[in-house]
Amino acid sequence: MATGKKTNQLPPPASRLWEAGIRKLKYSTILRGSVSSSTKSNTIYQYNDDDGDDTDSVLDDNDTDDDEEEVALGEPSHAEQLLPSGDFYQGDLRGELPHGAGKYLWTDGSMYEGSWRRGRASGRGKFSWPSGAIYEGDLDGGYMHGQGTYIGELGDTFAGLWANNLRHGRGTQAYDNGDVYDGHWRDGLQDGHGRYIWRGGHEYIGTWKAGEMHGRGTVIWADGDRYDGAWEDAKPKGQGTFRWSDGGMYIGLWCQECGETQARGVYYPPSGGPAVPVPREPKEEITKLLEELEMCEGKTASLLPSQKVVTWPGVDPVMKKPVWRPPEVGADQGRRHAVGRNSAPTSLDLKASAFDPKEKVWTRFPPEGSKNTPPHQSCDFRWKDYCPLVFRTLRKLFDVDPADYMISICGDDALLELSSPGKSGSFFYFTNDDKYMIKTMKKSEVKVLLRMLPAYYKHVRSFDNTLVTKFFGLHCVKITGAIQKKVRFVIMGNLFCSNYAIHRRFDLKGSSHGRTTDKPIDQIDETTTLKDLDLNFIFRLEGAWQVDKDCELLEQERIMDYSLLVGIHFKDQCKDIKAPVKLGISMPSRVESVVKNPDSESLFIGDPTGEFREVILFFGIIDILQDYDISKKLEHAYKSMQYDPNSISAVDPKQYCKRFRDFIYRAFTEDVQ
Repeated sequence: MATGKKTNQLPPPASRLWEAGIRKLKYSTILRGSVSSSTKSNTIYQYNDDDGDDTDSVLDDNDTDDDEEEVALGEPSHAEQLLPSGDFYQGDLRGELPHGAGKYLWTDGSMYEGSWRRGRASGRGKFSWPSGAIYEGDLDGGYMHGQGTYIGELGDTFAGLWANNLRHGRGTQAYDNGDVYDGHWRDGLQDGHGRYIWRGGHEYIGTWKAGEMHGRGTVIWADGDRYDGAWEDAKPKGQGTFRWSDGGMYIGLWCQECGETQARGVYYPPSGGPAVPVPREPKEEITKLLEELEMCEGKTASLLPSQKVVTWPGVDPVMKKPVWRPPEVGADQGRRHAVGRNSAPTSLDLKASAFDPKEKVWTRFPPEGSKNTPPHQSCDFRWKDYCPLVFRTLRKLFDVDPADYMISICGDDALLELSSPGKSGSFFYFTNDDKYMIKTMKKSEVKVLLRMLPAYYKHVRSFDNTLVTKFFGLHCVKITGAIQKKVRFVIMGNLFCSNYAIHRRFDLKGSSHGRTTDKPIDQIDETTTLKDLDLNFIFRLEGAWQVDKDCELLEQERIMDYSLLVGIHFKDQCKDIKAPVKLGISMPSRVESVVKNPDSESLFIGDPTGEFREVILFFGIIDILQDYDISKKLEHAYKSMQYDPNSISAVDPKQYCKRFRDFIYRAFTEDVQ
């Protein structure tokens, strides 16, 4: 099958040879226990603010004071020393070991210049090989460990996180042949969520495992064709959709038979006509693509020039345990613990004490494990559950099966990271089954959620059809030790988790300043989030809904700057699919096209055209954790001097609520057909 050939003939990533060589690196020296090491770890946690009540940090019993260590090493001195091996050292010493700033030259022409600790390169430094390759960044225990940049002799570069001379964590690799990978790594291989761009313009966005495309992912060819679906060992396997650039589509199950990719499904013509069982064969297009890909087969990639570790003769290197950014290793262990520790509540009636902001449970996760926690490969961290009984009861209220929730949140599949963080600086992740979204939070947002939690719980219990965001858990990961870092995050429902494809999406606030997309019309696709001034439809709903009740809750809690997120599935573009209907989820509707009237006083809803399309709607109220604090009041005062005060988003919650409801009721009207 042509579509199978196309997905089967993707050029192998230029990283393959790099990975094959780097996996074979073996270090001849190991820690023998004669030399102790510091416990410093390098992380890329986004937030470094601290709760006032969390000062009881936990340290390892064998941690030693830096000053006492340095005294034990001996008196400081400076030396220029030629070693018996012919190597040369110039720099600071403590006793007989390099400690401080120093430069070390090997007889083969390699050189390290930077920080030393107890005879090992530790801290910031620069290592250069005779071939011209360079590494500049963090080192620890003699290894490249932490944030650093490597430039190879052929011009290939890697900028990101390292662990024991291997790429490990988030980083970007630019290969010498022009390919680029940006995403997560583990033990030198792509692992987690990442984006690979071939020099020919093709790209893959999705999950990786051990250096291969594995899990959910999307390939977009340079000509606009694309495949969305499941992957296994760099080949399509499972449910997937192949779309031609002209709108034709093939939906089916993909598998490997006799070494070739095969698919069984249904082809949909671009005109929206009836489905036929046999897909078209774009032979000419596929032939050209295969010829192009064959030219990529012989590409090479450079390896690290040597297995060298940077230590003083006689001093063993110390391999450090890598630290992954949450919500990965630390957060994954914590989520498993939080979800699996307690059974589901038997009653929906909660005491006031359950909502107390001080109602939280701290659990320590040492790397070696404990009576209540499993061993792990991260550093020592602590996990906090906020109001655990409340969120367990909310999950029961939302009809979430505990076993399914455990599999979604704590399964072996990697989380999918959104390609770009939100304007607030938060990072967003999706579970592999698309059911849940995980968002990192600022401390102020956590306080708002805890403050409004009693009213939120009462509201969602009273109104089954509420449109406000569903919250399933609120947690915090805290790295313990001398440098304490925190990441707080909330687990929410994914509004667009459905078998329906979302063809258009809008983020609607009811304000006009800056409320338009910055993309040209020809670049707008189904992933583009359009805004108020881009709205070119009136939504005709079947039945009533409860925006008033939800807005009353938000106004009561002094919340503003929220949005109505709307997803549209056009029924004439795909075969009809049966799905359960609930307010805001899989709602059958009609949309009427509108055109902007330049003579109208309103910038928003245009004039109806009488052209209708059958659609399925998904919508809900999101971003409900911004209160009208001092920063928003200052923003309102500043922007009011430059723009119409009624056009900006930062307004008093009462005014925001009225404007939001007025706009939504103009955009959504009851269908009277």
